[in-house]
Amino acid sequence: MNRHFMNRMTPYMFMAPAAIILAIALIYPLGYMMYGSLLNWNPSQSISEAEYVGFKNYVDLFFDPFFRKSFSVTITFASIVVIAEMIIGVGLALLLDRNIRGMSVLRTLFILPMMIAPVVVGLMWRYMYHPTVGTFNRTLESIGLEKVDWLGQNALLSVILADIWQWTPFIFILSLAALQSLPQSAMEAARIDGATGWQQIWFIKLPMMLPILIVTALLRLIDAFKVLEVILVMTDGGPGQTTEILAMRISRTASEFRELGVAAAMSNYLLLMLMLLTVCMFGFTRWQERRSLRMAAAIQEDQ
Repeated sequence: MNRHFMNRMTPYMFMAPAAIILAIALIYPLGYMMYGSLLNWNPSQSISEAEYVGFKNYVDLFFDPFFRKSFSVTITFASIVVIAEMIIGVGLALLLDRNIRGMSVLRTLFILPMMIAPVVVGLMWRYMYHPTVGTFNRTLESIGLEKVDWLGQNALLSVILADIWQWTPFIFILSLAALQSLPQSAMEAARIDGATGWQQIWFIKLPMMLPILIVTALLRLIDAFKVLEVILVMTDGGPGQTTEILAMRISRTASEFRELGVAAAMSNYLLLMLMLLTVCMFGFTRWQERRSLRMAAAIQEDQ
């Protein structure tokens, strides 16, 4: 009995050191932030000196129009960039999944934007959006069109375009890897049965890639909610709150307004939203896997 128990416990004993390190590095700061969100706390105080206010920070934020505006901008920004990047990234992967000479060089060029530092990306796009000497307005003038106020009335669209340019390669890389890992036997069987290229994409490739695509979209969605540097450099959240996403609001609340407890409460709101999104997307993945297994079992019974 003792020998059997020790055999079962051996893997956990090997995992224990890593689990302890993760608990210290992850769980302790998270708990510290959650406790700090219950305090009226500013940088001039230690956490033990701060006044305990319970859930007051959460309630106040719920009715704060500035917080709700930042929350709305964040959801709009993240939704648009993730949907656009998934469509473009998967489309490019399907287009470049070919054995053509020079294709490896083309694939390398596509991933270059992802390698550039976010601050550099922000500066580069800010100069291109410049109202007088920027590339975009000079191009519009050269073809007889009027200048566009890119970082004014169209500020949100401008930062969305910059994010799509930088992070579509991330979707492209993972989608291409998923495509190249698909079993070729399924493709060959589809060709023998007379399936066209579009039919192979819609009924074979995309369904088989779906679990990887869902995880890819989730990773990109989480990252989109935390974008800060590019928007900070391009617009600094302006004009007004047009491009002030939640990460920027949290940073300003902590550093400029010196309200650490309120900033911690904002962070917990963001964390809760991301956790809900993660649970929903993984739940959808499991439902899709069970559905696929039921369909496969039904096909075998028919045969």
